[in-house]
Amino acid sequence: MWWRSAVIYQVYVRSFADGNGDGTGDLAGVRAHLGYLRDLGVDAIWFTPWYPSPLADGGYDVQDYRSIDPRFGTLAEAEALIQEALALGIRTIVDVVPNHVSDRHPWFQAALAAGPGSPERERFWFHPGKGADGGEIPTHWVSSFQGETWTRTTNPDGTPGEWYLHMFTPEQPDLNWNHPDVRREHEDILRFWFDRGVAGVRIDSAALLIKDADLPEVGEKTGPGQHPTEDRDELHDVYRGWRAVADSYPGTRVLVGEVWVPDIERFTAYLRPDEMHTAFNFDFLTRPWSADAFRTSIAATLAAHAPVGAPSTWVLSNHDVTRPVTRYGREDSAFAFLKKRFGVPTDPDLGLRRARAAALLVAALPGSLYIYQGDELGLPEVEDLPLELIQDPMHHRSGGIDPGRDGCRIPLPWAGSEPPFGFSPAGTRTWLPQPDAWGDLTVAAQEGDPASTLNLYRAALRLRRALPELGDGPLGWIDGLGADAVAFRRGPSFACVVNAGDAPLLLPEHEEVLLASSPLPEVDAPGGVMLPGNTTAWLRTKTDAAASADSAAAATRPTPSEG
Repeated sequence: MWWRSAVIYQVYVRSFADGNGDGTGDLAGVRAHLGYLRDLGVDAIWFTPWYPSPLADGGYDVQDYRSIDPRFGTLAEAEALIQEALALGIRTIVDVVPNHVSDRHPWFQAALAAGPGSPERERFWFHPGKGADGGEIPTHWVSSFQGETWTRTTNPDGTPGEWYLHMFTPEQPDLNWNHPDVRREHEDILRFWFDRGVAGVRIDSAALLIKDADLPEVGEKTGPGQHPTEDRDELHDVYRGWRAVADSYPGTRVLVGEVWVPDIERFTAYLRPDEMHTAFNFDFLTRPWSADAFRTSIAATLAAHAPVGAPSTWVLSNHDVTRPVTRYGREDSAFAFLKKRFGVPTDPDLGLRRARAAALLVAALPGSLYIYQGDELGLPEVEDLPLELIQDPMHHRSGGIDPGRDGCRIPLPWAGSEPPFGFSPAGTRTWLPQPDAWGDLTVAAQEGDPASTLNLYRAALRLRRALPELGDGPLGWIDGLGADAVAFRRGPSFACVVNAGDAPLLLPEHEEVLLASSPLPEVDAPGGVMLPGNTTAWLRTKTDAAASADSAAAATRPTPSEG
């Protein structure tokens, strides 16, 4: 089954490549660079929302799920892209945002026009306010984007009306998943895209759909599944319905959940055989640069997935997260949304060294691997965007304290010595500005440098595809290398060793270094080869009986027409 070991590349369409010269990425740009993704070695592309949208939240405010935003192209272009990618052995995964829609979606516009008590409003969470004049918000639920979660409407006569719920921005009204129209519509959306050949869907904010109709405050009801807006038990019926739709198609149509649930057992409940296939493992992403933190996260993740038979996923960043090169260069290298601030110092050289080491670490772990566009180039977070150009609502709703997520969404540099670096034609102003210093980070510059981060990724993915030990399958820990080591065996003769400390450590006995994230000493130290600090090495080791008993060959990947 391809999805258990897949390398999936996330394309943020606005920032991947500009095919029509207007400064915004589009489907024509993606189609022109499919060969780049083939050469990188990916099995699938996950596209962030490419649907018509006012872009109040970077496309996650969807106006129409059955079309393509004209800034990106047309539905016919998307259909062609899906087939062209498949011809290169690359599947397509599309993003579905079921928790909410755009306030310009026809359903919400009809609800506003129909007024209180109408059937149209039952698809959303309209509610009278509290207080004698209804001027108090119905609940004090907390928004993921900070600020209040209810906005009051205005009646046709100009008087204040009902309030509606939005767990994100006011431009993203929450759907009422207790309504049969909502469930039926989303199952039809799945069929629409499966009929066009997509291999799966990524489910945004997957644990937030169901709300408690009693509208209790957080903490009024206690116990697992009793939070009023998160991880409610009724969610599992929704995803059983989606799985039935997916399973009605030949091969495998994969459901991938964005599930931010801290309880690992409740997290893996979404991965039971009749629900999602996989879900993003955010626990690893949030951990600081630490051998103990990494070992703890890996062990807990694998143990939790084992009872449900689902593969784990590994991801270092995405379109919402501070890029690893910047994050890992900080004194506090853990990630949390509410910690993002302007002016946090970082060591870019240390961050890049650690990001390269982390890339080899996650590529060697069991399960599937996600790569966010630009991480393969070692791009840093852009933290000096002019304030007037920041578009992310997280910045604005924080009162300007949070820098937002635009810093990881800068258009990619493809070639040349100055902006727009081949993203757009020379002289074009891109939708977000690129740093002048990115000339050494372009694809063209890195292709010619054997030691570049791009070539490290290409080598890692080439080995991952070639070695039967990698991808899905068992893992056996290697102990005794010191507190700063994360070391494990995959199969009888492959080992991955990470030195998360600063001092060199002695590598275990091996026959060959297959790949290393940083140069290793040319002269062997007494007793063996030393692994420098903040470095990962992949080793070909001697086969022994203990390793053989602890490992088994992973299944080979099927071709795109299979599984």
